[in-house]
Amino acid sequence: MPQNLLAQVRQLLQGNSSVRKVADDPALTAELLLLMRMVLADGEAHGCELEVLRRIAVTSLGIKSNDLDLVLDHLSAFGYETTPMQAISVFRELDMARRETLAQNMAALAKADGELSRHEVRFLARVVDILEIDPERVVAPRPTGKGL
Repeated sequence: MPQNLLAQVRQLLQGNSSVRKVADDPALTAELLLLMRMVLADGEAHGCELEVLRRIAVTSLGIKSNDLDLVLDHLSAFGYETTPMQAISVFRELDMARRETLAQNMAALAKADGELSRHEVRFLARVVDILEIDPERVVAPRPTGKGL
């Protein structure tokens, strides 16, 4: 019981670890902002898109599933000051594998609801072009490691 109370007090004083992780990493913040903009590119946030975003946050970005809502609240409070071009510019300095992963995750979000709007396609195409990513690397299936 005292350990749990201490952990709660520590989190209250220090803040959520996932929110701190995002706040302390400009590239991670930019990545999440671009992913959220893709979710909203067609004007709606569908449940299936949010589930894909949650999976990406956990598996690719190391954010705890239970913390995603807090992270998104943090981004909505501070992310409005960041334009998509500013977020994309952070990625121009990163290695190609990280840029390709971002684009692949954005494509997964665009396809999550079973429909590709022209806004989603244009936004993804713009990101791919600006980050100088080969479009084939975005639509090609990811290697699973099986049979290698």
